[in-house]
Amino acid sequence: MPSKQQITDSPKGWVAKHIQDYVKTDGKKGHKWNGHLTLLLTTRGRKSGVLRRTALIYGMDGENYLLVASNGGSETPPNWYLNLLENPKVELQVGAEKFSAKAKVASAKEKTRLWKIMSKIFPTYDKYQAKAEREIPLIILKRTSH
Repeated sequence: MPSKQQITDSPKGWVAKHIQDYVKTDGKKGHKWNGHLTLLLTTRGRKSGVLRRTALIYGMDGENYLLVASNGGSETPPNWYLNLLENPKVELQVGAEKFSAKAKVASAKEKTRLWKIMSKIFPTYDKYQAKAEREIPLIILKRTSH
């Protein structure tokens, strides 16, 4: 995913502001958000081909990064999740560090263990899962370059 291509940030005002602060300060402002660590995820739009960036709370499992595709417990998954299903090659920024990663959806067995990590970081995920009529996916991101 070439980083020289223009990136479109989330259209949600507060998320766009968070991303702008994160990028301008190399993560000094924005890596920690409301007491939670966040990263910037860039995916390729499955319909448009446009690079799209959003900020998300993350967890760690060894060297792998974890994300929850909750969309606030909505019945529809977030667009970033649909994009990475189509193209699992993504770009991450964690603090000042930028790198490529490959995404995969956790299996049911993996999710059982990894969900505990994420719900400890952000307990609201349990509430989102309880209200959603869909199984909320958990994503594992494995670094592909340093």
